[in-house]
Amino acid sequence: MHSSIYPSRPVVARAIALCMAFSCAPSRAQSAPDLDALQAAAQRGEPQAMVQLASRLERGENVERDFTRANELYCKAAARGDSEALLKLGIIYSIGRGVPADAGVAALLVAKSAELGNEGAKRLIQFAGQPTDSVLPACLSEAVGPRASPTVSAARKDIELLVRHWAPQYAIDPDLVMALIAVESGFNVTAVSPKSAQGLMQLIPGTAQRFGVKDVYNPQQNLKGGLAYLRWLMAYFKGDVALVLAAYNSGEETVERYRGIPPYAETRNYVKQITSVYRKASHPYLGEVAAPSTVFSRIKKPE
Repeated sequence: MHSSIYPSRPVVARAIALCMAFSCAPSRAQSAPDLDALQAAAQRGEPQAMVQLASRLERGENVERDFTRANELYCKAAARGDSEALLKLGIIYSIGRGVPADAGVAALLVAKSAELGNEGAKRLIQFAGQPTDSVLPACLSEAVGPRASPTVSAARKDIELLVRHWAPQYAIDPDLVMALIAVESGFNVTAVSPKSAQGLMQLIPGTAQRFGVKDVYNPQQNLKGGLAYLRWLMAYFKGDVALVLAAYNSGEETVERYRGIPPYAETRNYVKQITSVYRKASHPYLGEVAAPSTVFSRIKKPE
């Protein structure tokens, strides 16, 4: 008689395939940081450090083997949008190591890792099966999916880590992004406005679709979508920060129609709030991203 605590044969077979294809392969880390430095970085909430430390705990490499702690670190890193951590968790739930084996959760985690561009996860989808309506692990609910309670906010320092990493890759000043997020969502990754703007950077459905955001409640996807829109607006309005912010709030067509910041109290207050923190009137822009607005020369510049 088989105890229910053990995973079923299909799950085990799938887990073996996963481990053979991925977890037995070399880690992405090319060097072995000092353990104390690694622990300090993980304590600060750096996802890659969490994954590296979890991997050491998992293998017992220069540290006492601790699967429970490794699982916790993988989950925390996955909640911060780390695709490798999501994939590792998928393997953990497939084999039931320290958690109840759940093929549905495993498949969902692998699929989310693949969505974030993880090549290993893309190769493993065929082994992971089809995602079900399984509930994500509790430590992921506030950062990865829309099942999170709207009252739960991701830690600001975690979001800032993402912003500092991704904003420069979109040629956007991280300080501007942090000021914008503070006003848009207050760093609540599950925020929803009365106008259906969603997530960290409050993307409306049309903007999310325009910039390829599939899961608006995933902070990394939402951030990338918002950054892509900001990069486009910077080119469209030639780096004029106030006009870019007005367009982010009310749409570029509205700014063009009114030849400047629209006479809406919400938009004017929005621009004022952000520019009171981010005081640079102009911002570098990539001209190749978009041709400038055809009415830009006739737009009344903000005072």
